[in-house]
Amino acid sequence: MQEKLVKDIMSKRILTIDSDLTVQDASKMMKDANVGSILVMKDNTVIGILTEKDIVRRIVSEGKPISTPIKEVMSSPVIAISPNDTVKSLANLMRLRGVHKVAVTQERLLVGIVTISDLTGACGLGPDSETSAICTELFKRRSKANL
Repeated sequence: MQEKLVKDIMSKRILTIDSDLTVQDASKMMKDANVGSILVMKDNTVIGILTEKDIVRRIVSEGKPISTPIKEVMSSPVIAISPNDTVKSLANLMRLRGVHKVAVTQERLLVGIVTISDLTGACGLGPDSETSAICTELFKRRSKANL
């Protein structure tokens, strides 16, 4: 049986925003799209990601204004993977880098995004016990972070 690839589980629905816009602009877009993150672009290149966690830790808890430019508080660099990499490679990357969202790029162009939810949903789709074990570890860590 052929291994599942990142392109099989990634979302092609990508929310992006220009790095010069504000945290308030990003928050409104995230709310309207019902997502927890937005990829930050400059000159058609992904330069960062802004997550709900970034907003809480770098804006709200520090009393910064919502007019703060995204580029001042985004997480960077963005962790990326190829759509032709395996789901097992993705799981290892997320575990090793401690991230829950990974950009999918092909020839330096943004083609998708994959989240820990996408990954955990895909973990039950194959017989690879190592990938399932990694997914279980990631899911446990995610659950602890949300407590």
